[in-house]
Amino acid sequence: MKYYLIVGEASGDLHASRLMHSLKVFDSRAEFRFFGGNNMSAEGGYRVRHYKDLAYMGFVPVLLHLRTIFKNMSLCKKDILGWQPDVVILVDYPGFNLNIAKFVHKHTQIPVYYYISPKIWAWKEWRIRGIKRDVKEMFSILPFEVPFYEKKHHYSIHYVGNPTAEEVLKFRHDYHESFESFCSENGLNSNKPIIALLAGSRMQEIKDNLPAMIEATDHFVDYQVVLAGAPAIDDEYYVRFLKGTDVKIVKNKTYPLLSHATAALVTSGTATLETALFNVPQVVCYETPVPSLIRFGFKHIIKVKYISLVNLIADKVVVKELLADLFTVDNIISELRRILPGSKYRDMMLNDYKDVYARLGEQVAPENAARIMTELLMM
Repeated sequence: MKYYLIVGEASGDLHASRLMHSLKVFDSRAEFRFFGGNNMSAEGGYRVRHYKDLAYMGFVPVLLHLRTIFKNMSLCKKDILGWQPDVVILVDYPGFNLNIAKFVHKHTQIPVYYYISPKIWAWKEWRIRGIKRDVKEMFSILPFEVPFYEKKHHYSIHYVGNPTAEEVLKFRHDYHESFESFCSENGLNSNKPIIALLAGSRMQEIKDNLPAMIEATDHFVDYQVVLAGAPAIDDEYYVRFLKGTDVKIVKNKTYPLLSHATAALVTSGTATLETALFNVPQVVCYETPVPSLIRFGFKHIIKVKYISLVNLIADKVVVKELLADLFTVDNIISELRRILPGSKYRDMMLNDYKDVYARLGEQVAPENAARIMTELLMM
């Protein structure tokens, strides 16, 4: 069968490439055409556009590149009509992809499948109307999305498992480096336990969160503080924050770092889930501009109770979220002290992590999604 896939960012390229790999297992005659990246290209098929030609984030960049965005959208629509795939598979990236879904539904009989749901449970919930109309099958990687779609909006979806859980499980099974070896390899002190800092993957996040994280950890002299450097951030950018401190940095080694960490300070996002899956107690730290306004927004506008995936999946407070007006150095110190060895709070958090893992399940997301997709298409 012929599969047309559309992604708009690096993470989507990775998830889509794994889905393509699994689709070939269930469909030996699979053909691919896509808007994607290098990972997808490695799986074969024809790349129409690289996702970097689509990935404009924020109001001003989008405004400045409107002509390019509309040009790519028009190309995508014409290309789908010309190739006539058996299915169009959209991966997250809702601003672009939901427009494509609307077009495909209106002008063709080609089914639209959505792999990795847009986060409409957090904002822009009104998009559910278009999804119900234009998307034939939705494939989710977060278990709490099932009641959101099925109970609240009466729209059946497929929960296929969580790729992050799968990746962490595989890494932990294969990784056997000792603490002493890890420290020796990375210039660390093997006589001191580690507090890990996961300060985000974007420069603005790092700028907003890292200084307070470092200031707070200065109070824990019995520990060494190690920062997980983001792959896309140059080393030079970190120098301004680390100069004059004892904080060490390791690049492209987040999973090994978490394997040996005693506790962690983490910004929101997938990193909170990864930290939990490595059984590392954590404090979620997220500085925001105009804290009082953000707090008001969470109470009255934003549709979710929590910002961390750990708490969203558990549907309760498992890890403390220091967001907006709660983001202070004193609060970080206080919460970090609570998750160090010997505290009942730490033990309770580790026990709650087990529930998070159980809710995610052990399904292999791309494999499970590919199986369901091919079965549905062959019906």
